[in-house]
Amino acid sequence: MINSNDIIQTISMIQDEKLDVRAVNMGIDLFDCSDRDIKTACSLAKEKILRLASPLVETCDKIAEKYEIPIVNKRVAVSPVGDVLAGHGIDELIEFAKTLNDAAAEAGIDIIGGFSAMVQKGMTNTDKALIESLPYVLSQTSRLCSSVNCASTKAGINVDALILLGQKLLEIADKTKDADGFGCCKLSIFANMPEDNPFMSGAYKGIGEPETVINIGVSGPGVVKQAIERLVNSEKSINLQNIAEEIKYTAYRVTKCGEIIGREVAKKIKAEFGIVDLSLAPTPAMGDSVGEIFQAMGIDKIGGPGNTAALAMLNDAVKKGGTFASGSVGGLSGAFIPVAEDSALAEAAEKKYLSIEKLEAMTSVCSVGLDMIIVPGDTSAETLTGLCMDECAIGMINRKTTSVRVIPVPGKVAGDKAYWGGLFGGGPVMEIKNNTSNRFVSYGGRIPAPLTALNN
Repeated sequence: MINSNDIIQTISMIQDEKLDVRAVNMGIDLFDCSDRDIKTACSLAKEKILRLASPLVETCDKIAEKYEIPIVNKRVAVSPVGDVLAGHGIDELIEFAKTLNDAAAEAGIDIIGGFSAMVQKGMTNTDKALIESLPYVLSQTSRLCSSVNCASTKAGINVDALILLGQKLLEIADKTKDADGFGCCKLSIFANMPEDNPFMSGAYKGIGEPETVINIGVSGPGVVKQAIERLVNSEKSINLQNIAEEIKYTAYRVTKCGEIIGREVAKKIKAEFGIVDLSLAPTPAMGDSVGEIFQAMGIDKIGGPGNTAALAMLNDAVKKGGTFASGSVGGLSGAFIPVAEDSALAEAAEKKYLSIEKLEAMTSVCSVGLDMIIVPGDTSAETLTGLCMDECAIGMINRKTTSVRVIPVPGKVAGDKAYWGGLFGGGPVMEIKNNTSNRFVSYGGRIPAPLTALNN
């Protein structure tokens, strides 16, 4: 139970510290919409999405008003389209993608995810066609996000899929060059992709999930930052363990809020409640930054020595607090470091305190990977593939989720800036050093699963 002091502090978190429900995500199973005739499949999918998702926005708005907690995004994630449309080709996949986008718009949904493929051990013909279609799909739709799982601890790394994706990233960027390559912001490349993640662009409705499920993403970087600052500025003698305990307790209270909202939304729209994901996902707004948490912890220049340890402590404390608060914690539930979406991280990158190499090291201890990284437009496809391979290797070996959202911006070089606005933010084009791995990447094939995969 939450006591009266918890309630008072929670009200303060909402009013003064930017606590919000970042995303209410409805997972919808589309396998019963599969059909050899693409028009039938499109019709069935659109009808089902509209029937189930149309009440979501109004329901969320009413519950947000009731609890006075902002719900920022109302989203839908569908079954992986690469499996739903098995046997179809590029033209059919593009038509289905437009249908998903139209259905989301008609239902008032902010973003729809699930234009996804699971290719960690190999690609079906439809999986390959889905990846081939991405430049068209992500340039011709406004609400659709895509994700591809290219590696897992059990299967290893599908380098052939990553080589293809490296090429497609450049094509997506070119087709959206008037918007600084924005299409690439809507594509996540994963290792060990979770089936219940409510955050975009990696959300999809996992095969093992219920028919219709509500997953909640609660985010409070500002809450954690201010909790640390209060502790540090108190007259008490403190150490790092005290800071970790404060983060843990704050995560506990935030998770409780998220679960209350999620269960009520699920009950109102007659869906099952899935999980609450307490990921510290920042926004470009000042005071809503994971980077500012590092500064509150004593990292004056983000990216310096000690920053990986600080992130490890933060991530662990968030997970401990969340799991104590709820038996339904899932998704990623930790700390995100998306450079373009975090004002403090973007500033550190601009001042060259924070490099891609340091970010890669930090991803070994956080809940995601190289996220929202902006790179020069003339970066080679092989180098993009190499970046993805490195992140997949970290996820595979450490039995954790890692991902890559990298945006090569046509016509821009290191030191320039790109900007998209909204939750996507913007930031500096970062330098990629030692662009010399083309021969290694070009061998292709598959990196075998590690010995830790043999744990049955």
